[in-house]
Amino acid sequence: MKIKKINYTPHFERAFKSLPHRQKGLINRRIEVFRHNCFNPQLRTHKLKGKLRNLFSFSITPKYRIVFEFVDGNEVVFHDVGDHRVYQ
Repeated sequence: MKIKKINYTPHFERAFKSLPHRQKGLINRRIEVFRHNCFNPQLRTHKLKGKLRNLFSFSITPKYRIVFEFVDGNEVVFHDVGDHRVYQ
């Protein structure tokens, strides 16, 4: 599924700014993959459970994730980026 629009919460923007420069470049490349196919197998996109049950996550690296939600068919909101603490 191709994503036409990505919105960013203020929390996501602050979390992204605090990451090391090297990680930001990798994240931007993964976001481009996500835009073209949000369920690309290399992203390991999956629905979350528990208190985050309305959200999804995809992998940047084994350590870093982006948490997001579908707002419309091809529009998403990125809520958080970082290590596994994004699930708390």
